[in-house]
Amino acid sequence: MEMLNALGMGLQNLAGFGPLAAIAAGVIVGILGGAMPGVSPSMAVAILLPFTFGMSPTMGLVMLCAIYLASNYGGSITAVTINTPGTPSAVVTAFDGYPLAKMGRAGDALGVSLVASVVGGFVGIIILICFSAPLAKVALKFWPAEYFALAILGLTTVASLGGGKWLESLIAVLLGLLLNTVGLDHVSGVSRYTFDIIRLYDGFSFIPALIGFFALSEVFTNVEEGNFQAFQSVTQDGRISAWPSLKTYLSLKWGMLRAGVLGTIIGIFPGAGGTIASFIAYDVEKRLSKHPEKFGEGSLEGVTAAEASNSSSVGGALVPLLTLGIPGSASTAVLIGALMIHELRPGPELFAKHPEIVYTLFSSLFVANIILLIVGFIGARLWIKVTMVPKSLLYPMIFAFSIIGSYAVRSSLFDVGVCASFGVIGWLLSKFHYPSSPIVLGLVLGTLIEMNLQMTLLMDGPQMFFTRPLSAVLLSLSALSLLAPIVRGLRAKHKTQ
Repeated sequence: MEMLNALGMGLQNLAGFGPLAAIAAGVIVGILGGAMPGVSPSMAVAILLPFTFGMSPTMGLVMLCAIYLASNYGGSITAVTINTPGTPSAVVTAFDGYPLAKMGRAGDALGVSLVASVVGGFVGIIILICFSAPLAKVALKFWPAEYFALAILGLTTVASLGGGKWLESLIAVLLGLLLNTVGLDHVSGVSRYTFDIIRLYDGFSFIPALIGFFALSEVFTNVEEGNFQAFQSVTQDGRISAWPSLKTYLSLKWGMLRAGVLGTIIGIFPGAGGTIASFIAYDVEKRLSKHPEKFGEGSLEGVTAAEASNSSSVGGALVPLLTLGIPGSASTAVLIGALMIHELRPGPELFAKHPEIVYTLFSSLFVANIILLIVGFIGARLWIKVTMVPKSLLYPMIFAFSIIGSYAVRSSLFDVGVCASFGVIGWLLSKFHYPSSPIVLGLVLGTLIEMNLQMTLLMDGPQMFFTRPLSAVLLSLSALSLLAPIVRGLRAKHKTQ
């Protein structure tokens, strides 16, 4: 009952033109960002983050979360119509969405992807609300040793989830931690890697670094490839077939719920995200289907599983962010920056000191999901036409917004240089197939790891990590997470011999 009252207060805070306009704007921008190939959810959130400086902390966070939620759906539009997923997590949607579009059933694919996204989003939000507050209460009892171990688990999970690129992911994590050491030591005040540059005493500005990694690096990569032509849609002139019937939606309801629950659970694990969630949910649904042979050839069940799990992972990724201060995905890493800008510390203290912000955010996600459903149906034909914007216009726009956004953080040209430098670093890393997300997570969690390590050593020495049961369990899980891909690689090598 207490939680329902808190959600009611959150809805009251959203009453009025301003909050609803912020949510609606976030949904529209998110769909557009997701629909444009090359603009990921994390990039969309990073680019728009500086524009929330003048908003209240609540409204800024609400708008960015709406962008995050809607951009995950937006990627399915290009996946269905042009076989080019607008977001990495929409790759699985293209497996069946594009074959359906070629059969003249683009309306079926787009309609099911929209409704599945909304249903999955609601499932993720409900689980987020039910588990966040109890988990935050438990986290309030954490000592520095537990926080250190938890952050290490987050990093090792990210590294191990790189699949065949686990070593590259691990190296990227370590690089992120190294970059985080730039500045003054938090305890001793010793200068590290600053080269007597005063601007570096506080380390690299987080927001320009994020924009550089996620936005500029992508622009540099695509410009190098020389592909500036607009995509051609399989649907002519933005026309789509009729929407599915209510009977079709109802026949897919259990698949939506299964994928929604599965996507939320996977999204909770740091580093997993919507891409892994959609692949796993798709595989599970294929195994349970009465017609598995249709998967990959144009199955609405496949579209349902991919989109419901993809959207529900948003709620899952917000669980560790809000309760523990650990980002569950690249996009939530950017949201940490939004909280820091407004002097809000993500974690259990957020629930204890600012419950009104937390429950307003929860309520806004419900509202954003409803607006997504309405806007998705009304603007379907518009989104298809947006995908045809020439890249020769898209890339300069992204570049301009990146420069403006990085300058707006502190009105500093030095931050513009940081943004450009990190953009070049991200571009060079992508050329050698190193992922950017682990680097960002290393940057985010580096301070948490260092501070809690030093505090633990000062309190009772290194034995504290192993004498406290929860800390010991978390470190053991970290070791297992790190060793798992090594063991899998050795087994695969043994089988091939």
